[in-house]
Amino acid sequence: MRFMVMIKATDDSEAGVMPSEQVLADMGRYNEELVQAGVMLAGEGLHPSSKGARVRFSTGGKSTVVDGPFTETKELIAGFWLIQVKSKEEAIEWVKRIPNTDDEDFEVEIRQVFEADDFGDSLTPELRDQEERLRRRTQASE
Repeated sequence: MRFMVMIKATDDSEAGVMPSEQVLADMGRYNEELVQAGVMLAGEGLHPSSKGARVRFSTGGKSTVVDGPFTETKELIAGFWLIQVKSKEEAIEWVKRIPNTDDEDFEVEIRQVFEADDFGDSLTPELRDQEERLRRRTQASE
């Protein structure tokens, strides 16, 4: 099972405050543990929403671009990991080990990633072949 682990933004992350050397070192050690355990598939920090944009889609094929920053910090993502584990409980156990070097409040959200079998008959053999072909191509370009 794959899970997306999302670090929620804080006022500091949205203000562009960079993590301290100690935070980076602690996160580096945590990432090493994830990699050594064969759990981590990807993980990155994100720039503040002031450097981002949202695209809103409407009926009739219309889209509207809204530049950041976005006001609801508690709804924003500051970083993520993509991990592969056996269960949601195992994902939770890994997340509980995230270092809190600065001893500050922050929130992490865990969401399971859909797998091909989750779509049942809606994912026809042709669509399944396309999905597998695209996945192989993206992995080959890494």
